[in-house]
Amino acid sequence: MTGKSGIGKTQLFKAITDLIPASGEILLENIPCSSFSPKEWRSKVTMVPANSCWWYDRVGDHFPVTDHTPFLSENCRQLGLDSAVMDWQVKRLSTGERQRLTLLRALQNRPTVLLLDEPSSGLDMHHAELMEAFIEHYRLENRPAIVWVSHDPKQLQRVASREFRMEQDGLYQRT
Repeated sequence: MTGKSGIGKTQLFKAITDLIPASGEILLENIPCSSFSPKEWRSKVTMVPANSCWWYDRVGDHFPVTDHTPFLSENCRQLGLDSAVMDWQVKRLSTGERQRLTLLRALQNRPTVLLLDEPSSGLDMHHAELMEAFIEHYRLENRPAIVWVSHDPKQLQRVASREFRMEQDGLYQRT
């Protein structure tokens, strides 16, 4: 999905993830959003913002120990991150490192719907391509619905099966 800056793409994602009030009802596998607890909904419908929040000083503290923990270092490697990144201080991270780690945080719950709000805007081409490949691998293994916002038309051609443009009066599929 693309659209002018400020048109409402991020607001749409926040409404879908129930982070801001919105009218209407969203269904996930024919079950209304209101039937889920907020925590359960956000674990199934996950937004990856361009700029995320970090609560703890150390990166690894943002990744609770789970059954998937042994795969974390491999995922970091696939995204071009240093294997020691989990021991780093958050303040040391570049914007691109934060974006890649934000993606890893979001995928911990294996969401059914993944909303990507310019997830590679702070990455150089090499790391953006690593992220694209990583997300494609995740998509093939887990089959989530993915909505990817980007201002880069070439990136959308690489990652999207369908392209939409948000305008002031609606959302339109590009042909």
